[in-house]
Amino acid sequence: MAERSTAAVDVADNSGEKPSAAKAAKATTDGVAKAQDAADTSGAAAGSERQDAASGGTEPDLHSGHKLARRYRLEECVTRLDGFSSWRAVDEKLRRAVGVHILPSDHPRARSVLAAARSAALLGDPRFVQVLDAVEENDLVYVVHEWLPDAVELTALLAAGPLEAHDAYQLVSQVSQAMTAAHREGLSHLRLTPGAVLRTSTGQYRIRGLAVNAALRGIRADRPQRTDTEAIGALLYAALTQRWPYETDAYGLSGLPKDVGLIAPDQVRAGVHRGLSELAMRALVNDGATASRQEPPCTTPDELAAAVAEMPRVRPPEPAFTAPPDYQRTTYQQGTYGQPQTLPHTAVIPPVVVPPPPLQSRTGKALKWTVAALLIAALGLGSWQVADHVLNRDESADPTPTQQSTQNDDDKSATKPGKPIKIVNARDFDPLGQDQSENPEDLQNAYDGDPSTSWHTSAYFSSDFGRLKSGVGIILDLGKVQQVGTVDVSFLGGTTGVELRAASADTQSEPTSLDAFSKVAEGSGEKVALKPGKELMTRYVLVWLTDLPSEPGGNYRGKVSEIQVTS
Repeated sequence: MAERSTAAVDVADNSGEKPSAAKAAKATTDGVAKAQDAADTSGAAAGSERQDAASGGTEPDLHSGHKLARRYRLEECVTRLDGFSSWRAVDEKLRRAVGVHILPSDHPRARSVLAAARSAALLGDPRFVQVLDAVEENDLVYVVHEWLPDAVELTALLAAGPLEAHDAYQLVSQVSQAMTAAHREGLSHLRLTPGAVLRTSTGQYRIRGLAVNAALRGIRADRPQRTDTEAIGALLYAALTQRWPYETDAYGLSGLPKDVGLIAPDQVRAGVHRGLSELAMRALVNDGATASRQEPPCTTPDELAAAVAEMPRVRPPEPAFTAPPDYQRTTYQQGTYGQPQTLPHTAVIPPVVVPPPPLQSRTGKALKWTVAALLIAALGLGSWQVADHVLNRDESADPTPTQQSTQNDDDKSATKPGKPIKIVNARDFDPLGQDQSENPEDLQNAYDGDPSTSWHTSAYFSSDFGRLKSGVGIILDLGKVQQVGTVDVSFLGGTTGVELRAASADTQSEPTSLDAFSKVAEGSGEKVALKPGKELMTRYVLVWLTDLPSEPGGNYRGKVSEIQVTS
């Protein structure tokens, strides 16, 4: 339901844009975009079917159950606006939910939408909702993208209240870094609204509609990097204050009071992190100049990401202390230790038991001497038996010189370390295919005998590889089939989860799929000894990283400093 609620907002124009920024946009937007802005301002309802005033063509008659390319079955229309519609659909070939934008092929923006979708698909950055297909077929143009049912859009998060400082820090850090990567490839968003940002269950922020959302509306900008940077500043401002940083209400958020101007977030709401407040002001525009008067402006996503990196990292809040369950305290814990206890009125005082008098008669004295004599005799006999047993045990425990030499030889053989096995070759391994390399140029550092050098994975946004794959690793070629006793792996950067997988002994060439390896050991830590549970004969072993440690900046990366294989 979060995905459905976002789509309607996602296709609405930025009605909350500040007037000065809107004037700049009008100078570069065609008449069609102006007509769309007017329609968005009037609040055109999702589901309305009307003719596109600019194109002169009629929106195609589509309905639930309609199939595109005999593969994508339309399920629910979430937006219908300005000659195009957005749907939740099902990819019957891969049996997964997808999103689809559809417009007629004679739509004036059909060519630009196709070009934007194909460019965005080439980026392949997991921080963006991926474009899966872009097709022109049967007088239709449609763009298929990922559908994230477990993600929640920023609009819904802000409806519940402002974000914690740590969440706001992660938002501006991840979004600015993602947009930096996009602009390096010549891609801009220009529609970076709260409806375009999603937070997954792992805390990763993902951006949807890169280039495509703006192309659907014909939106252009003279300074796209400045436009996207200001949009990120507006997102951060809203996350800190639950207010839109302009006078107009937008995206379910109230705007700022009229004639007040742009005021810092920490002046809007008490308790706002001052560093994040200043960062938002550096990214926002105030009558063409930066809103911050103390620090230089951030005019590109790259500058904003650098400013975030220079800040002290905002830590997540400490978990609330939960009191342990009640338990019965002792008198010492209650502070009554050594003090008389006050008994309740209903308590029954036990009677005092008086011990019997000692034996005072003549017969009693004789009995005492007899018992004493028997005890002395028993003690003497027991002491002799104990001494004899100890002497016999010492004699049996003293081995002959031959026995002692044999025993020492056995101890040496038991503690003798395994023989090192030379690693002939190695290759980085990614389950998504060989074209997804993991820094192969540094691979030899993982087994060169120098702990100061290392091989590292790519950076991910969660310890489980951003939920993109089950792991990555290194395939080791031992030159021939031989017995593997232990594989010692040293990591840098923190505790790392790792598995040892091995190919069968009859494997003739290096395996290319994960299924060709069987798990034989696993562990986690900074120094892990992976020892198979039974005898292992193989030529190819896979050191498979399954859980990555975090690094400064909020990313996760695995670093292997040394691998040693012994028989």
